Amino acid sequence: MISAVAITYNEEIHIESYIKSLSFADEIIIVDSFSTDKTVELAKNHDVKVIQHPFENFSKQKNFAISQATHDWIVFFDLDESVPNALAEEIVSTVNSENPLKAYRVKRNFHFMGKRIKYSGFQTDVSVRLFNKNYCKYNGKPVHEAIETNEKIGLLKHAADHHTYKTFDNYNEKLSLYSKLQAEALYKRNVRPNLYHFLFRPWYRFMHQYFLRLAILDGKEGFIISYVHAFSVYKRYIQLWAMYRKID
Repeated sequence: MISAVAITYNEEIHIESYIKSLSFADEIIIVDSFSTDKTVELAKNHDVKVIQHPFENFSKQKNFAISQATHDWIVFFDLDESVPNALAEEIVSTVNSENPLKAYRVKRNFHFMGKRIKYSGFQTDVSVRLFNKNYCKYNGKPVHEAIETNEKIGLLKHAADHHTYKTFDNYNEKLSLYSKLQAEALYKRNVRPNLYHFLFRPWYRFMHQYFLRLAILDGKEGFIISYVHAFSVYKRYIQLWAMYRKID
């Protein structure tokens, strides 16, 4: 038996197609952090359980969502990911197989501005998306949270499609949220920003992604991805600087 769980905030564009792609699961649980659009209203039109819960960080929200699941096996995809039929069938057959592993990674095909991105650091993009909740939990990081387990992790054959881009403003807002959460984590560790953080760190992020991670091979989309991600690093330290100066 499989529980599909998700966390949402203002996902009215994705919510119905997302729920449809998870129809192979025995239950679907949506934990919403008080969306201001029609996410909850649209979700309630389907056979899903909707719970509203305040958002602190991604790890806490996801671990709370897992705690609401009835079944041991969890599928946990993001709202901008879609589950093709081949992957859904593989998930079900894996769970029902004899002696399955306790967790499985899933490859993701990253799409940005209408283009499949083959490089830019996403050529090795895999994340745990299927796991047994008795052996796994999210690691507590406020951003870029990951499943933590002492068990061996397998890899499924079929990939999910990752459509992270709705509009440029939406993508930038998403990165801004990540920057804010990272700044808050640094503030709690008493890290004070300096010229190294403002000048070198964003430059290094761009150069690393554009050249070392081969974004240059993804054309103008690769350049945009590298530039926006570098700017989000700069914003992280601007937000951290503002916290020390009590500036809203």
